[in-house]
Amino acid sequence: MDIAIGTKVSGTFDDVVARTRQALSEQGFGVLTEIDMQATLKAKLGEDMEKYLILGACNPTLAHRAVTVDRQIGLLLPCNVVVREDTEAENSFFVEAMNPDLMVQVSGDAGLESVAADAAVKLRAAIEAL
Repeated sequence: MDIAIGTKVSGTFDDVVARTRQALSEQGFGVLTEIDMQATLKAKLGEDMEKYLILGACNPTLAHRAVTVDRQIGLLLPCNVVVREDTEAENSFFVEAMNPDLMVQVSGDAGLESVAADAAVKLRAAIEAL
């Protein structure tokens, strides 16, 4: 099983982030959190890295279904979506979403299979829209 559902896209970083947010929104996901890894590592450790943004995306309907099956599954929510710079090609970025099947594998709860399958369909649609 792949850990991510992803694609490679061209554009500016800000454009790719905006397109990613829009594609997620069209699939019912809101972005609850945002972590700028590049800025955080520079500020906290003095380390440089490529542009790397983690978006914490949540589809409320799917999240509700998941926590109804297993209250601890909130530990794996929201679904992380990463927009990161391709260091080998100018104006090229990877957009990757966490594979929801990880929830099933980590929890071992078969009741989460349908939630994960529905989440995967929506995340794939968002990624493919890019």
